[in-house]
Amino acid sequence: MTDQPIDQPTDTSFEQPISIVLVEDNPADAELAMRALRRGRIGNQVQLLQDGAEALDFFFCRGNYAQRMMTNQPKVILLDLKLPKVNGLEVLRQLKSDPRTQMIPVVVLTSSAEDSDVIESYQLGVNSYIVKPVDFEQFNQAVQQLGFYWILFNRVPVT
Repeated sequence: MTDQPIDQPTDTSFEQPISIVLVEDNPADAELAMRALRRGRIGNQVQLLQDGAEALDFFFCRGNYAQRMMTNQPKVILLDLKLPKVNGLEVLRQLKSDPRTQMIPVVVLTSSAEDSDVIESYQLGVNSYIVKPVDFEQFNQAVQQLGFYWILFNRVPVT
């Protein structure tokens, strides 16, 4: 995905392993996150999804992703809360309430610092909540560190 424009989904028909799913509707934020992940040399295993409905279709193998294998889930999901069609909190609610997806670590990466969003995210089972830094270099470092931690260091149970 490193050379692919961010507005086109990665072809999942070949079932290549996906380490990170980035659910982000803002093209500028998505591009910054993708650049940071590429800098950390993990950008080639990222699936970009641009709204909550597309994310749910991807995770539950429906619609355009009906041919995807349910067993090919990411190691971590970076989820924005302010998404079109289905908001991030509803995506989180469905992910954490389904036994097939509840163990996937979810990191909320959003511009919302509202206490109610933080509280509800943790009540729904989010693994981490990060408010996007406004500064480019801080954002870059935050995303790289997220990628390194969740891909290289975090251990998940084998299902």
